Amino acid sequence: MYMPALCLFLVFVAYPLVSGIRISFTNWNGYSQSYTYIGLENYIRLYTDVRFKKALLNTLVYGFGSAILQNIFGIMYALLLNMKFRSRVLVRTVIYMPVIVAQLIMGYIWYFLVQYDGGAINDILLVFGAEPVDWMANGTRAVWMITIINAFQYVGTSMIIYLAGVQGIPQSLLEAATIDGAGAWNKFLRITLPLLIPAITTSFILNLIGGLELFALVVSLTSGGPGFETHSMSSLINFFYFENQNAGFAAAIGLITFLLVLSISYVALKLFRKREVEY
Repeated sequence: MYMPALCLFLVFVAYPLVSGIRISFTNWNGYSQSYTYIGLENYIRLYTDVRFKKALLNTLVYGFGSAILQNIFGIMYALLLNMKFRSRVLVRTVIYMPVIVAQLIMGYIWYFLVQYDGGAINDILLVFGAEPVDWMANGTRAVWMITIINAFQYVGTSMIIYLAGVQGIPQSLLEAATIDGAGAWNKFLRITLPLLIPAITTSFILNLIGGLELFALVVSLTSGGPGFETHSMSSLINFFYFENQNAGFAAAIGLITFLLVLSISYVALKLFRKREVEY
């Protein structure tokens, strides 16, 4: 019964991975029938390529920045929606709705909001007599804007995970703490937060992996610009393969990206698992 899944894994995961590793040792342009093995030349080039270093730094910002924002607001939304009030289902739907929108579409939506000429945000500024702002002209600002947009698109996923975790906490523990005189903040720090560590582990790892692999949002919002200031490692792979016709170097970046995501996720998982508690 495992054979169909195993065959799909071998065809769509294992074979492309092995093929990518092989290509990373060549100078293949992605189209030609012939290529030459050049050893570790592509990997040596990574240490001196300024574009790769910038993309690596941006990738870490996208990954950790998005994960931190998503988890902070995810917990806040979960605690809010755990309270009983009218329109709670509507609020939950509105928060989760951006998750079902394709990342590429979300990027284009925000592009029409933040573009300099005719952007909705600048049109609003003009109404109030303010000067329009070229939001994506500054690389650092553009990186953080992409991070924030990515975080708030997928905060609904964190909210659902935390809401399930909060609702799974025995009410007897909270009631006992209330009887002992604990306030809302102390109950959150001493009971709710420690018992949410399994949910935090799941949410943080998923958000971190998603941020480290960020691609469509970068392409739709900035295409890596201005210059190479906002490229992630995934979008840089796309640039070198299709625009620069350097499939060997793109494959080397792809392998480094894979190892980066794997190692960071593994370390984060181990750190969170050590803090999980039983109840």
